[in-house]
Amino acid sequence: MLAVLSNSIVASAQTESPRANRNTIYPALPIEQSASRGVVTRDPSSIVKCNDEYWVFYTGRGVPTFRSKDLVKWEHGPAVFQSAPEWIADVVPENRNMVYWAPDIIKVDDRYLLYYSVSTMGKMTSAIGLATNPTLDPNDPNYRWTDLGYVVRTQEGQKGDAYNAIDPSLFQDRDGSLWMTFGSYWTGIKLIQLDPKTGKRIAPDSPMYSLAYNESIEAAHITRHEDYYYLFVNWGSCCRGTNSTYHIRVGRSKSITGPYVDKVGVDMMKKGGSVFLPNVNGPLIGPGHAGALQADGKTWFTLCFEGNILMDGKATLALLPLNWKAGWPEVTVPDAATTSSGESK
Repeated sequence: MLAVLSNSIVASAQTESPRANRNTIYPALPIEQSASRGVVTRDPSSIVKCNDEYWVFYTGRGVPTFRSKDLVKWEHGPAVFQSAPEWIADVVPENRNMVYWAPDIIKVDDRYLLYYSVSTMGKMTSAIGLATNPTLDPNDPNYRWTDLGYVVRTQEGQKGDAYNAIDPSLFQDRDGSLWMTFGSYWTGIKLIQLDPKTGKRIAPDSPMYSLAYNESIEAAHITRHEDYYYLFVNWGSCCRGTNSTYHIRVGRSKSITGPYVDKVGVDMMKKGGSVFLPNVNGPLIGPGHAGALQADGKTWFTLCFEGNILMDGKATLALLPLNWKAGWPEVTVPDAATTSSGESK
């Protein structure tokens, strides 16, 4: 989710309500014909499965959701919060509308861990909150969200490194270790290790790693394939529909803590990053907020497009089959009939 923008862009983003046209579901083509799922979402989480349903969480009031049995057709689910967690009034006092950004979710052992961003447009006073639930099925008698406060926070004028605590993305490694990338603008993308038992940081002063930098960077996601970790990031600006300049870049590392380099060896901390998905993909504009899903024997690259011309320019949830070629990820966007594979630009 966006952090630092010009006053004109901020004003535009603030006037567009995250709840606008939320109930609209557009006709969606089969997944082989279009990445778009026909539902309006911005900053979607990773997609997770509970029983026989898939769930996605996204930016909006109380953290709204969609659910699906087949990844093709989606319908609204319940929001996570009906009232604001008490800690928010003290930690991010300017967030008074219960609109929380760019959530991510992961299942660890027997519960779901939901991380969400609390902030205000263009400011560094932010926090990433954590809520847990043993199930995502609202008909299950054990269904209940428990908020556990914030995991990390940032403040305007803080001492030391100027980074922004929004846009969480979770990754659990093969050894069971749990990690969270986050960050937006300022000094870029950060990584911290979490305790799988608590979902919180392993220690208040545990190491924080810097992974990638650009003047406009956010929405990081890590996945692992064979011997490498892959870091996806967004460059550009969001929240302007088909005028958004989002695009996705990628680098890789043999260590989760970096350094991550692109296909020509440029460190992502030095503005490296090979273009994975360009800004324009046929009618789909501004890809962002990457995730990965294993389902039905396939690996899916999950994301949103900030503007879908076929949906009146609104943001859409999207899924693309993820493949690998010569050690790098690639996807084909059927809407554009082109293959994106991390070409440097």
